[in-house]
Amino acid sequence: MRAVVVTKQGNPVTPNIRFQTDWPELPAPAAGWVIVKVLASAFNHMDLWVGRGINGVNLTYPRVSGCDSCGVVVAVGPGVDEKWINKRVIVNAAMRLPEPSRPGDPPGSTLAPNYELIGEHHNGMFAERFTIPAANLAEVPESVDPAIAAAFGLCALTAYSMMVTKAALRPGQSVLITGIGGGVATSALAIAKHYGCPTAVTSRHQWKLEKAKALGADLCVLDGGQDWSKEVRAWTQKRGVDLAVDSSGKATHLNCIKSLARGGCYATPGCTSGPDATTDLARIFWNQLRLLGSTMGSNDEFKEVAALFRAGSLKPVVDKVFKAEQASEAYARLEAGEQFGKIVLTW
Repeated sequence: MRAVVVTKQGNPVTPNIRFQTDWPELPAPAAGWVIVKVLASAFNHMDLWVGRGINGVNLTYPRVSGCDSCGVVVAVGPGVDEKWINKRVIVNAAMRLPEPSRPGDPPGSTLAPNYELIGEHHNGMFAERFTIPAANLAEVPESVDPAIAAAFGLCALTAYSMMVTKAALRPGQSVLITGIGGGVATSALAIAKHYGCPTAVTSRHQWKLEKAKALGADLCVLDGGQDWSKEVRAWTQKRGVDLAVDSSGKATHLNCIKSLARGGCYATPGCTSGPDATTDLARIFWNQLRLLGSTMGSNDEFKEVAALFRAGSLKPVVDKVFKAEQASEAYARLEAGEQFGKIVLTW
């Protein structure tokens, strides 16, 4: 079958991308799994990490990346309701692993889920067909543009789980989002506006701020490396924001901490500028701040956010759509950081 293949590990990633027509066909789906025929698939920053290599994850090459897709179920494994066949779906690429049970283990009441990701740990969705557990599916109407649907799943789930489930965002609270332009950041902006939250965004690029303003951002801060926390606090009449969503990390962490109100939450789903951030512990304990790490989300959360998509309450930002044969161009755009929103491949 046709597939976009990462031929080997390397940085930059784009030179190692090949469009192939002879990728091996899939076996019949296992019990509880389905095969999805892809209509469109969307990029995430994770696709670059798969190409560059991920610490602690043993990736072999060649391999197929891709963690977001819209497609049609064409086959089901044992135990899966055949009514799924011919349904148009979006998917949650995160599969929760079962926890081992050992003598003497403490209660797991607060133990965070351990996920494996289709498209990272397993071959993914940059191909004509892929396999996934039926529990990870959510149906979407056939009237929905597949490119828009494909752009929704993982980033919207990540932002929703982080902001709504874990950070307990309340309507009307103020939100700060750094590095506006990526999929998670634009999803976070959509969720903040859905909840009626005044929202500040930052970017190193003025054109991205202008696009964010058109999407409803209330304060747009051009990040030139300055201490922009003073501008954010002035915008909140010195109160500070209730939630800072920061996927940049090292370059923006301290400014986020300084921008938070008493009891505010710093939430990170990634650290593209580096993990070794400088922080301010005095502010953290004195202002009783919460620091929160979040990755992906559960199938129940996915069904909740998919319901908002079907209702038209949330919609992803699509940057540019490429044909699958143009995958190298799509990778180059992602790698250069030129996008605002999601880059999509159509099949």
